[in-house]
Amino acid sequence: MELPDDKKRYYHALKKGYEGERMFDRFLEQSLHNDCYVLNDLLLQHNNTTFQIDNLLIFSELVYPFEVKNFDGDYYYENEQIFSKSGLELVNPLNQLSKTESLLRKLLQSLNFPLPLSPKIVFINPEFTLYQAPLDKPFLFHSQLHRFFKQLNEQPSHLTEKHKWLANKLISLHISDYPVQQLPKYRYDELRKGIICENCSSFALEIVGQKCVCRECKHVEVVRDAILRSVWEYKLLFPDRVITTANIHEWCQIIESRRRIKRVLDENFEIVGSNRWISYK
Repeated sequence: MELPDDKKRYYHALKKGYEGERMFDRFLEQSLHNDCYVLNDLLLQHNNTTFQIDNLLIFSELVYPFEVKNFDGDYYYENEQIFSKSGLELVNPLNQLSKTESLLRKLLQSLNFPLPLSPKIVFINPEFTLYQAPLDKPFLFHSQLHRFFKQLNEQPSHLTEKHKWLANKLISLHISDYPVQQLPKYRYDELRKGIICENCSSFALEIVGQKCVCRECKHVEVVRDAILRSVWEYKLLFPDRVITTANIHEWCQIIESRRRIKRVLDENFEIVGSNRWISYK
């Protein structure tokens, strides 16, 4: 479906933020070699207030909460705010970090684990410049990351069972079923049917033997995998709709043979019912 402009902007902002977090995750995997626990994308609650941490590093004597931002372009810092060169004010990440730091500190105290915190805001994009950035703010720019993690790797750290307990406790407190906000409304009959390319998300797929070939980007995928991927998308978008051969045949569009779809469903899902009333879960 075609998204309204405001939903498009919201989607692209979410996508860019997610891509920035993945960039930082990869950087951690490649650069961090010290004895510590790394917890990604925590959603926690304390005193009925929810807060999110992009990355949390637990060292023996210090905890680092990281807020990752994937801004690009030229910005400037003035009067405790960040502005684009055109004068547009950004949501201040310092306010968000301050809230996270306060709630995390109180949560650790409630767990009888009052380790000191060293929160950081990571501007992960190498194309980002912040003019007039004050030296006393917890900003980490892309050009500083290698030096910063070199220092972390040289920092004495020896984890104990107590640190392991803390890491597991925070994981257990993670809120995995938090309701998704601001999803656009959609109905089955409004959506374009067909299998999308797993690489470029276009509908320009054609079946060539056992393969799905994208006419746009030339990506190739096994037909069975493409059908399975489409079934999981169907389940995600319409959890209350029944999975049947007929429904998935309509959803996929480009698979001419219903028997082919039925074979994939039989092999990968639990069969419910019999004869004409077969469905899958």
